[in-house]
Amino acid sequence: MSKQVNQIALAEKLTAGTATVGVVGLGYVGLPLVLAYSSAKHSTIGFDIDDTKVDAINRSESYIKHITC
Repeated sequence: MSKQVNQIALAEKLTAGTATVGVVGLGYVGLPLVLAYSSAKHSTIGFDIDDTKVDAINRSESYIKHITC
């Protein structure tokens, strides 16, 4: 499959809301990105090496004061 075909397929999945979005790093950039895709009804997976962050997010608690999970 060509690169262009893959990009078109991804765009179609994002538009249809059927894409699963993965974000590596749930810091000041990654966490809002995960929340934005999630609120747009995309299946979202976040990865981080800090278990404390992951545990907080799984409890719907933000470790960043100005960001609400």
